[in-house]
Amino acid sequence: MDLNRVSAFARVVRAGSFTAAAKALGLPKSSISRSVAQLEQDLGIRLLHRTTRQLHLTDAGAAYYDRVARALVDIDEATVVATDTQAELRGAVRVTAPPDLGIWALGPIVRRFVRKHPRIRVEVSLSNRIVDLAAEGFDLALRAGALRDTSLIARKVGSITTALYASRKYVERHGAPDEVKDLERRDCVLFRPVDGKSTWELRRHDGAEESVSVTGAIASDDMSFVRKVVMAGAGIGMLPDFLCAREEQSGRVVRVLPEWSFRGALLHVVYPSARFVPQRVVVFREFMLSGLAHVERQCEAARAART
Repeated sequence: MDLNRVSAFARVVRAGSFTAAAKALGLPKSSISRSVAQLEQDLGIRLLHRTTRQLHLTDAGAAYYDRVARALVDIDEATVVATDTQAELRGAVRVTAPPDLGIWALGPIVRRFVRKHPRIRVEVSLSNRIVDLAAEGFDLALRAGALRDTSLIARKVGSITTALYASRKYVERHGAPDEVKDLERRDCVLFRPVDGKSTWELRRHDGAEESVSVTGAIASDDMSFVRKVVMAGAGIGMLPDFLCAREEQSGRVVRVLPEWSFRGALLHVVYPSARFVPQRVVVFREFMLSGLAHVERQCEAARAART
């Protein structure tokens, strides 16, 4: 029995389609389809019912998958145990994160990690979609906001506060707004506006809430771009504090209306539950958590400096 064919079949079942399995394995879809067809021929049974839109396990396929999936996990674990006895950790760690978090928070952490562990390759996929970690072969994910998949293990890192920032040069030229309604008459840098306007829902530390409609000559669907032009003095922008913590401490940017902010979001590192996790993944996970905790402390320091 060709174990590659068995592994391809198991991957198709986990991913839910030949296309997703091929993407996860980095192989042509035709190769995966051919492997499964050859496995069915070797066994003399039909494992999958195929339609143009869906795949379904046959009764025989379900029974076969239940046994081989456990066997493949045992083989993977045995391989990992053998390779993890090496003096130097090696192999790949796959991580997914939202683009802004990945670039500004995760990027420096990965750079420091690979300097320390040069034989570990860290593959980072930046995407705003919720990636299926198990189906797509990812070890870890950095996620902001509510967690939907209760099957994942979640480690809380901190929280993201989104607030209003402007460059010090902008404030020196135009002054800082005194009230929320003053934002209506200011140049604002807009993130994903509708018809050239954005409505900012703000909450004060005492629980009061206000809504203001803002406009501006510059708008973008990319938070990194908004940050860049705010730093350049183009206007007041809505930005997560982790994007501004260092610049605020150095005095390059100022938080305007500091008693007001947007609804915050919790930040977690999540990963699949498994009986055995490769040591390289454990080492990177703990390094990543430590690095993100340092980013959170920088943000807290910037908040404390305002009080």
